[in-house]
Amino acid sequence: MGLPFPYSNFKLVDSHNRLIHKLRISLLDACNMNCLYCMPDEKEFMAKKSWVSGEELCEISSKLVVYGIDEIRLTGGEPLLRPDFRKIVNGLDKLPLSKFGLTTNGIHLERELEFLKGTSLKYLNISLDSLNKENFEKITQTDTFARVYHSIVKAHSMGFKVKVNAVLLKGINDNEEELDKFVEFAQKTGIEVRFLELMRIGVANHYFEKHFVSAGEIIERLKLKNQLKDKKMPKDSTSFNFFLSKGGEIGFIASESRPFCGHCSRLRLGADGALRPCLFIDQGVSLRGLKAEDFLKTLKQTIKLKPFDRIDTVGQAMHQIGG
Repeated sequence: MGLPFPYSNFKLVDSHNRLIHKLRISLLDACNMNCLYCMPDEKEFMAKKSWVSGEELCEISSKLVVYGIDEIRLTGGEPLLRPDFRKIVNGLDKLPLSKFGLTTNGIHLERELEFLKGTSLKYLNISLDSLNKENFEKITQTDTFARVYHSIVKAHSMGFKVKVNAVLLKGINDNEEELDKFVEFAQKTGIEVRFLELMRIGVANHYFEKHFVSAGEIIERLKLKNQLKDKKMPKDSTSFNFFLSKGGEIGFIASESRPFCGHCSRLRLGADGALRPCLFIDQGVSLRGLKAEDFLKTLKQTIKLKPFDRIDTVGQAMHQIGG
């Protein structure tokens, strides 16, 4: 992969003085889970012929790095379903990134760990919506709990920086037993557990009122049994975190009750090569085949579309936008 021009100290700063330096890349929209809050009953996945090739994806990413992107995270759908996943990782591994990560449901993670160990991709966010096998199966509609759990523990033992993401659904996995298990897991393993609020995206719009539980409510319930100490987080962090008195760390991504849009530093690149300014904007502008001058112009135009305040809802399915 040839780089388009020499690296510089170019900074992407929007009209609200936010430094834009993080990129989420959705490798595909297909997934091998059917999570209640994400996947619609009738699924339509992007045709493979519409995917940007691995080589072009890396080329686009290299140009974005020239203009200030220094953190990349691969997402989906489920990114490990992409046949050329390793080729893409190897291409991006050549870029001068300060942080290279992956968000995955963990089903196929174990088979990739040895490969990933030899790259700069060291940050793994893994979905685990319940530590109760039956509840996990109910939420994900898969019989994969043991595989996912084993992959999480193994990745942590191999030195990866692992975070577990649990989307909390009122009346399903927000009960005392579930919360206690997650706290105990964080304390015993040293793996950070992050509780995510349900977002009004796609199918979740239909039952948001029934199943939404706020981070504030969960924090108050956790405080009945645990001492929580605030952790200082970067200004553009999506989560706010606490240290547990008996060891371990938990975090909250409260995008509904405590939106962090005012400090957002992220752009999103879709599997089709379209760049989006926000998770809640369901259309993007293609970066494929652009000359250098048009590339920068398009990039600046996209950044101008980044909202400062939270957009209430989006109808497009979560798996089509990227995690």
